[in-house]
Amino acid sequence: MADAVSACAQALSAAGAGLAMSLDNGLLEPVLATAPEIGELEDLQFELGEGPSGEAVASSAPVLEPDLHGSSAGRRWPAFAAAGAGRGVHGVFAFPVAAGAARVGVLTVYRREPGPLQREQLEEALVFADALFVLALDGRQGVSVDLDEVIEAAFTARRAEVHQAAGRLASQQRISVTDALARLRAHAYSSGLSLHKIAIDVMSDRLHLDGDLAGGSDPPRKPGPTDPEQAEKEQEEE
Repeated sequence: MADAVSACAQALSAAGAGLAMSLDNGLLEPVLATAPEIGELEDLQFELGEGPSGEAVASSAPVLEPDLHGSSAGRRWPAFAAAGAGRGVHGVFAFPVAAGAARVGVLTVYRREPGPLQREQLEEALVFADALFVLALDGRQGVSVDLDEVIEAAFTARRAEVHQAAGRLASQQRISVTDALARLRAHAYSSGLSLHKIAIDVMSDRLHLDGDLAGGSDPPRKPGPTDPEQAEKEQEEE
């Protein structure tokens, strides 16, 4: 599948391409990208909840945007269009990896040049999307074990870093891992960053949350009531 995604990008003279997939027609997960920058744009679409990829899957039809710098794209996907334009991407073209009601993902192609795809390029992209669908299915007419492993690996890598960050935060702040995970999620939501990015920053000491001190030092003690039970209650509420 990685070879097919790369070949599609080359055939369309694109900056790159990405593949996002879902095992149950639910939330998409980016699993393949031809370059780190393309991977960032793939992640950004699903973190923002906007962009051509999600629309292509929802509509079961290609979504073809010739220029993210244009006013139409800006109205349609304000945050994603600005992010793509800031990275020098103009054209974005998303193709469902599907057959009828069976939808397993979306192939998205990113181009530096503005303008629509030529007819031959559009046909080639559709062929690659069909090829990816075939690769995703086995002889039992279901999702193949290989695809399961690809998606599971993508989820597992992210989950591992998030849980490591939660464990570190719990140890430093003397709270439960559940509370630490809730704190990470709250910060991700309020900052607009992904939970995965927050976890990486915490693990690398680039981010310290609510008393999370560098070097594993003890958090400062705050003045509080002399009643131990009341103090413990307030600490739990925090």
